[in-house]
Formats: sequence, C-alpha cells, structure tokens
Amino acid sequence: MVPAMALLPLDPDQLLTTTRAVRKRLDFTRPVDDELIRECVAAAMQSPSGSNNMSMQFVIVRNAAKRAAIGELYAKCYAQYRTWDGAYVRSIKKATEAEQAQQQRVGDSADYLGDHMGEAPVLVIACSQGGRVDGAPAIGAASTMGNVLPAMWSFMLAARARGLGTAWTTMHLLVEREVADIVGIPFDSVQQACLSPLAHTIGTDFKPAGRPAPDTIIHWDQW
Repeated sequence: MVPAMALLPLDPDQLLTTTRAVRKRLDFTRPVDDELIRECVAAAMQSPSGSNNMSMQFVIVRNAAKRAAIGELYAKCYAQYRTWDGAYVRSIKKATEAEQAQQQRVGDSADYLGDHMGEAPVLVIACSQGGRVDGAPAIGAASTMGNVLPAMWSFMLAARARGLGTAWTTMHLLVEREVADIVGIPFDSVQQACLSPLAHTIGTDFKPAGRPAPDTIIHWDQW
C-alpha cells in the first residue's frame, strides 16, 4: 500500500479560499491511490447529515472504458450547454474589463474539461440514496441534497489538502440515466448530484478567486 500523502501546509482559511475548480492543471498521467480516496471519503462522512441519516454515496470510477464513456456523454452535454446564451460561461457579461477577462479564463478552463473529462484518472459521482428529488417539494429536495452536497464539498476540501484537484460539475445530469447505466447506479432510488474529475494537480499554488465584497450579497435583517 502506498503511504498516505502528507497534507499541504494550509490553514483553514487558506484551504477554504484556495479550493478551486481545477481543470487544466489536472495531471492525467499520474494515478490516484485508493487510500487517498478513502481518506477523502472519510472526511466527507463527517459532514452534516439531516436526522443523522447518512444517505450520501460515492461512486468512484477508475475503469478506463467507463471513464471514457462518461467523458463522451459529458462532452455531448457540454456542447449543448455552449448554446445556452446567458448560462454558458462565455456568454455571461461582467461589469469591468478585468472581471470579463477572468470570465473568459474560466471559459477556457471549462471548455478544456468539456473535451477531456474522461481522461481524468478517477471520476467521482456524488449521490444521495433513498429517493429522487424530481418534482419533490422544496423541503424534500433541500433535505435530500442537504446530505450529499456538504459531503461532496468536504470531499473536495480533503482532496485539495492532499494535493488533488476536483471540479464541481452537473452537466451530466442532462443524461443522468445514461450515466447511471454505465456504472450501475439504481436510477429510481439514487439521485446523482455532482460529477467531478479527481487527479493530482500540476503544482499546488492555487490562489483565491476574485469575488465581490461580502456586503454585496448580505441582506441585514431583511432582503
């Protein structure tokens, strides 16, 4: 067994502010040890779970043929996404020239992953077991997703601390049943929430992204 990787020297705020969506800097040539994945899942299992019902599940896809099949579906979904004006990352207009330049860099990165998702050495599908949220009332959908989404974010933080990169994507949900069929997910009782590549990163020096000031999104006492 390969020894567990030493954690990067990141304090909590550094970890939270530098866990970026990694796409172009994923190392597709380097395998990811299973034990590192187990460590990330162990951290994810400490995330909040409503009613102490740990419905989160992780499908870890290492098989090359299955990764390629999912990557092909992702590319088709991504091609459709590129036609959505106002939603596609490059079609979103920002207020300043610097912000628009950042938006285009994000577009370059997202486009790259659209073409190369299946080449990542590992794909991670975060799921919630026990029912689907299709047409569910807000309390049901929020409660179901409220178990798996914090768990996946914890997984990503744990991955960053170990020199691994991730990228939160949901594009594959356009063909969720087809992805379920590739890896045997019971579609009628298991809701997929997120698909992420997982790979060692090329370098570990990630920086916080440019973001607006907190008061631009805080509503004190009322909207």
